Amino acid sequence: MSAPPRGVRRRAGSVALGDLLRREASAERVAAGGGERPTVEAGQAERAKKGEDLALLKPACERRPGAPSTSFSAFALFDGHNGSAAAVYAKEHLLGNVLGCVPADLSWDEWLAALPRALVAGFVKTDKDFQTKAHSSGTTVTLVIIDGSVVTVASVGDSRCVLEAEGSIYYLSADHRFDASEEEVGRVTECGGEVGRLNVVGGAEIGPLRCWPGGLCLSRSIGDQDVGEFIIPVPYVKQMKLSNSGGRLIIASDGVWDALTAETAFSCARGLSPEAAADQIVKEAVESKGLRDDTTCIVIDIIPPEKPKSTMESPKTPGKGLGLLKSFFLRKTLSDSLSVADKDNYPEPDLVEEVFEDGCPSLSRRLLAIGCTYSNLKNSATQLVAAKGLQRWQYNDT
Repeated sequence: MSAPPRGVRRRAGSVALGDLLRREASAERVAAGGGERPTVEAGQAERAKKGEDLALLKPACERRPGAPSTSFSAFALFDGHNGSAAAVYAKEHLLGNVLGCVPADLSWDEWLAALPRALVAGFVKTDKDFQTKAHSSGTTVTLVIIDGSVVTVASVGDSRCVLEAEGSIYYLSADHRFDASEEEVGRVTECGGEVGRLNVVGGAEIGPLRCWPGGLCLSRSIGDQDVGEFIIPVPYVKQMKLSNSGGRLIIASDGVWDALTAETAFSCARGLSPEAAADQIVKEAVESKGLRDDTTCIVIDIIPPEKPKSTMESPKTPGKGLGLLKSFFLRKTLSDSLSVADKDNYPEPDLVEEVFEDGCPSLSRRLLAIGCTYSNLKNSATQLVAAKGLQRWQYNDT
């Protein structure tokens, strides 16, 4: 910064007007998807029990090969069950199927507007194509796409994605365990499915809620062709825009979330690089509950331009500073993915703006209203993209 003109005093901590204007211009370029962009850094750690967890880390992708202006980052976690075949297949094909549903020549804002529908279509196509392999395995999927300061998350299953930004914690995925969502129980039973616990001798019920036939405790997944049409691949999708302060994302399998709260996960890894943070979170989870399941964690830092990595601030008291997160979206509540303790600590914010949220279970009901049955959801990804009932999805850059 240049020295102030002679005769002009500058108070300690003040910033020159020219510097403020340059910072504002830089922030506007980031918000518009061009110019300076946040830096994305990621790390991953895992402890295997069954070997059915897989992770995808692609920090440098391009919608149009050879066109850096179309760059974005993609990260995903796949927690397989009944074998790893579904997780392996989804890791290899899901992102390509999503991109295949979006015209390559779209502008930045058009691409973001189309992305939620493309994610739904890509999940459904991946599931449909995997069914032809005649495997009985299934997988959770949490896919995160980061383009500039815009984060879009699509998820089926219970591998949560959580954001810490501006001193607050936000849940960006839904928990599709029947025990965690009365709405999903209602969706399945309304369509003729049966949800209940295992019965033992004497009539006692034990274990988590499950869908019968099949006994799966998740209401949404990719694969699982032997558990009936009520377990569907339509993801819960959220799209949000970070403030100029960036943030940290944690994507983890239930091996982490069954052992740690989101607050504990963030606090135990604060100040560490993404790689070291992921390793510490997995270590804390295993030490807390033991290695009962595959335990995998991805940590992603979104670092804004001009912000030194060493100055990432410690979070403030939950609920404060929400106005600094320019655009967020919570159309209903956080209830799908919060434990009772989490709900007490992190009430629904009321000072943020919606960008996009949909998928559970309102999207399924709307699809039924326009003629998509649960059977043909797995047979027509194109129908999802073209459906008139979904045309209201759009990126809202306000």
